[in-house]
Amino acid sequence: MTVTDVFAIRGRGAVATGQVESGEVRVGDTVQVNNGPVVTVDGIEISRKRVDMATIGDTVGLLFSAVTDGHLVAGDLITSAGARG
Repeated sequence: MTVTDVFAIRGRGAVATGQVESGEVRVGDTVQVNNGPVVTVDGIEISRKRVDMATIGDTVGLLFSAVTDGHLVAGDLITSAGARG
């Protein structure tokens, strides 16, 4: 997923928005940002509704409680941990 926007939720973490480009993502999955840090997906929203999973074509917001402001920016690439993209 290519990140289109990022915003912070005080006390919760960072939310990255974008469209799932391949595969699927679930709450609890580990993903990599730019083939670098591995982080856990702590929440997923589609159209302001919390869901447990998103698939190809879904426009989502992914919540990362371990990501601090400035460590995730528009244009970053989020992939499955260990994937090469």
